[in-house]
Amino acid sequence: MTQEFINRIPRFIPVLESADLTVTEWRTAHGDLHWANVTQEPLQILDWEGWGSAPAGYDAAVLLAYSLPVPDIVTQIREDFGDVLDTPNGRLAQLVICAEIIQASERDDLHANLRPYAGELASVVAQS
Repeated sequence: MTQEFINRIPRFIPVLESADLTVTEWRTAHGDLHWANVTQEPLQILDWEGWGSAPAGYDAAVLLAYSLPVPDIVTQIREDFGDVLDTPNGRLAQLVICAEIIQASERDDLHANLRPYAGELASVVAQS
């Protein structure tokens, strides 16, 4: 992920056209941390081929976004990862994954089903 990639977010979330999307804190991230890449017992994180730098909070934002259809899980993720999600970079990370879901929604059913949730999250985050 690069700043140039993030600067293209307004293509998918037009309300961000004039927003400052500058990442001020980059962190090492899994890059694809959703429930299909996590095992239960033993707890393991799978599928590391996309790891690299991302805005701080990106992995938590991805897990949150893929959980949006299940409000109880969203509440738990917000409680557990609020320290990173409720920061400027964490909010930006949420916008990044929302844009990625919106972009991918034209290619597959999983993302098409998540698109309305991602759009709603992006709207809420953009206003905060």
